[in-house]
Amino acid sequence: MDANRKKELKQQWKLRHPQMGVIAIQCEETGELFVGVSKDIPAEFNRHRFQLAAGLHPNKRMQELWRQRGKECLTFGIARELDYEDPLKDHADELQELLDEVMAEHPEAQPIVQ
Repeated sequence: MDANRKKELKQQWKLRHPQMGVIAIQCEETGELFVGVSKDIPAEFNRHRFQLAAGLHPNKRMQELWRQRGKECLTFGIARELDYEDPLKDHADELQELLDEVMAEHPEAQPIVQ
C-alpha cells in the first residue's frame, strides 16, 4: 500500500461517525442492570461478549451471571444514543451526562466496569 493511500485511509477512519451512547446489559432472570458509556457501541458489545466468553470480564458479578445462567441470560441494548455532529470532538462530558440520566432513572443499575 502506498503512503498516500495509507494516509487517506487513516483520515477516513478519523472522520468515521461511530454510534456512541450509554449501553445497558441486563440479566433477564434476575433483573440486574449494568450500564456504561461507549464511544463505539458495536465494538463495545463485541468486547464485552468476548471477555465474558473468555471468563475475563472485569465485572465479576456479570461474569458470574454469564457462567451460572449462560450467555442467553444477558441482553445487550442501548439505553441512550448520543446525537453528535463532529467526530473529532471529545464527547466524554456529553456521554457522562447521558450516563447520569440513565443512572437517575435506574438507581439500581451498576456500572459495567467497576
